[in-house]
Parts: sequence; C-alpha cells; structure tokens
Amino acid sequence: MRSPALPLGIATFLRRNRNLALLAWCGLFALCLCSAALTTRADDPKPTPANTIHVVLSEPVPPQKFQLPVKFTVVDVVDRAGNPQPMLVTSGHGTIFVDRLPAEIVRDAIESSLKSADLLATDASSADVTLGVYLFHFGLAAGSGGDYFGKVELAVTVKNPKTGKSQQVSASGTSITRIAMLKKNAMKNLEENLTSALGDAVRNLLRGQALRDAVTKTMAESSTGN
Repeated sequence: MRSPALPLGIATFLRRNRNLALLAWCGLFALCLCSAALTTRADDPKPTPANTIHVVLSEPVPPQKFQLPVKFTVVDVVDRAGNPQPMLVTSGHGTIFVDRLPAEIVRDAIESSLKSADLLATDASSADVTLGVYLFHFGLAAGSGGDYFGKVELAVTVKNPKTGKSQQVSASGTSITRIAMLKKNAMKNLEENLTSALGDAVRNLLRGQALRDAVTKTMAESSTGN
C-alpha cells in the first residue's frame, strides 16, 4: 500500500531542513579538523637554547688545486630534503635541533672552505664558475639502530656563467657515533656526528675528481668558445 503524499509545503520544508542539517554537519566536521590541526601545531616542539646544537666546521676543508685559475661563487643552496621541520635532528631526549637551517650550515661550510684557499669570488659577476647546491639529506639516517648515523647528501650544478654550460656532481658524507642516554651527552655526540658528516661531504665535493673534471670541462668550453 502506497503511503499518502505529503502536502507540497511540508515536503519542501523537510527537504530544506535536511539540506541545512547536512551543511551544519559538514561545518562541524571542518571545524573539528581545523581545531585538531591547530592543536597539533601548538604542541610541536620548538628550538630553545637548551635543546639546540651548533654545527659548523672546526676548520675549513682545503680545496684541491685546479689546472686553471678559477674563482667560485655559491649562487644558492636549496633544501630538497622535504623535512617539515628542517632544524629538528631527533625527537629523542626531549627533542634536539640545530640552531640554523641546514641550507645555511652547508653554504657556510662550502664558502668558508673556498675562501680559505682564495677560491671564493668577491661577487657573482667576478666568478668563473657558479655552484648551485641541492641538499637532499641533512641529519640522521633512518634505521641507525644503536648508533647515531649522520648523513649529508649534496647534488651540485657546476656552471660556467659565460657559456651557460653546466655539469652535475654529487657528494655525500657520513659519520657514526654511539647513542648517549643523557641529553647533554646526546647533544655533544650529535653535534660531533653532524659536524663530521658535513666535513666529509664538503671534502668529497671540493677535493673530489668529479668537481675537477666538471671545472676543467666548463673552463675549457669557455676558453675555446664552444
């Protein structure tokens, strides 16, 4: 037996109220999501003087000697690691951070090393070769187990600004130290670990055969006009 049809006015009223109820539930759901996101963001740990370490080369890495006189400039250091908190080293021991962005740490290490050998150009216009650095990893590697396994991974575009020709080189550095139980010891070990991995990466870049070959090729193209 078919149910009797509702009068047109009542049916319209119920239909409108169902739509209003659906909109209200959608609005409430969106509000809950926003509230949860804001709560999570507020709970994120923040760097403080008590939980940060200072990663910097204890002394510059001596670059290799090149066949032709050459001056470098670092045009940019781009962080491609995809870390939403790039300064966070570990969430253990109440969280530990580095006190600068990894891109700034890497730029400082490369530029100070070039400058120590008088290979750093005073400005971009006077550089024979530019270095565009991409940072793919800075920090602890996954699955370190009972050790701190620090890793710094770079990809560098070596470019002749006069000809526009470029070569790609890569360099990485690693370091292993034991995990410490006390926070102050953990901070000390992590600082030494990441500093060592950084120095290893810069050494492999500035003293590596790949950079020598890239510079030789781009400089040769400049001198021959190819």
